[in-house]
Amino acid sequence: MFDRDLWSEIFQSIRKNKLRSILSGFTITFAILIFTLLFGISNGLQNTFSSFFVNNTPNAIHIYSGKTSIPYKGKKSGRKIHLSNKETKAIKDINGNKVDYLSSKINKNFNVSYQHHKNNYAINAVLPDDQFIDTYKLSEGRFINISDIHQNKKTAVIGQLVKNDLFKTKNAIGKYINLQGINFKVVGVFSKEGDDNAERIIYIPLSTAQTLYANNDYVNQISLTYNKNMSYPEVVAFSESLQTQLKELLVISPNDQSAIRVRNVAESVKKTNMMMMVLTVLIFFIGFGTLIAGIVGISNIMIYVVSERTKELGVRKVLGASPKSIVALILLESITITSIAGYAGILIGLGSVKLIGNSLEKYFITDPSVDTSIIIGAMITLVISGCIAGYVPAKRASRIKPIVALRDE
Repeated sequence: MFDRDLWSEIFQSIRKNKLRSILSGFTITFAILIFTLLFGISNGLQNTFSSFFVNNTPNAIHIYSGKTSIPYKGKKSGRKIHLSNKETKAIKDINGNKVDYLSSKINKNFNVSYQHHKNNYAINAVLPDDQFIDTYKLSEGRFINISDIHQNKKTAVIGQLVKNDLFKTKNAIGKYINLQGINFKVVGVFSKEGDDNAERIIYIPLSTAQTLYANNDYVNQISLTYNKNMSYPEVVAFSESLQTQLKELLVISPNDQSAIRVRNVAESVKKTNMMMMVLTVLIFFIGFGTLIAGIVGISNIMIYVVSERTKELGVRKVLGASPKSIVALILLESITITSIAGYAGILIGLGSVKLIGNSLEKYFITDPSVDTSIIIGAMITLVISGCIAGYVPAKRASRIKPIVALRDE
């Protein structure tokens, strides 16, 4: 195996047959390159779809209102539906221990200022339970509490980027920011990994927003988390029951699909996971097909190589070469070409994936990457296949009688 003369002979044979070697190597390099790109794109798509849920609690349900599309009990279609504190309380009262945390929300956009710094930010007016439904983390201070709600306090919890904009490196806790002409005391700062937009949000007490800015008890959405011990079918049934309950409370036709929308994160995650599984299987079969094409290509080339060298093998046998040494020579040459070409394919493939980076985000491909072990496994598969492909004709050629081989044209 480590015979210097043997390896010298192998590389000499490769140099003498450059075209044959290049064609053999190109087949392997191309197969590995395509395989790498396919899996890189697949992982990029998975990253994109996973990011849709990175800031969602898995057992969360979000409820939104719309307009009625069907007349019902004397009420016309096109009626704007308003969710309110009444529906929020009713959900908790009706469903009891099925609901872990419950919060309603009002969304606003205000000009916010602190001393000479000013900017426009999203304002979310919420209940205390919202901190357990969303996925942000408090880095300083506290969140909105029950006392803030009951006393309509003017308190605010700001995102990390809001703090950076308005306070720079100063401490924000205890300071007052101006929201649309009204001062609010900063009681907390939160961060949200991987979501800069969320860190530009300011949270204030729901009751305060309803009193100061709305003069009613309407809310834009209701969010909740359900008992994690519930099975998936139970969760789906629970989502449907919530919709039915709200339609009864708000006098909406049971057949109206646009008046109340219930988004169950678990359902969305399951559908996305199923889609990604189908995509992964599809990518696997395409990648496997590419490897098969590479295997067929290297097999054909090896058969041609052996038939082309029949006379050479005959001379070797005349000079005393054993059948085993002839087979080893051909296999080692095949392994050498396959390994070098495969390694080149890995380098080009990984380099291409890295070069693509996030340039394909508009096609929902984010941070494409490939597990190196998968690519190395594919290359080893090609090397083994090349060995098998070369072994059969090599073994047959090693059994040819020297006189027959020497007569071959």
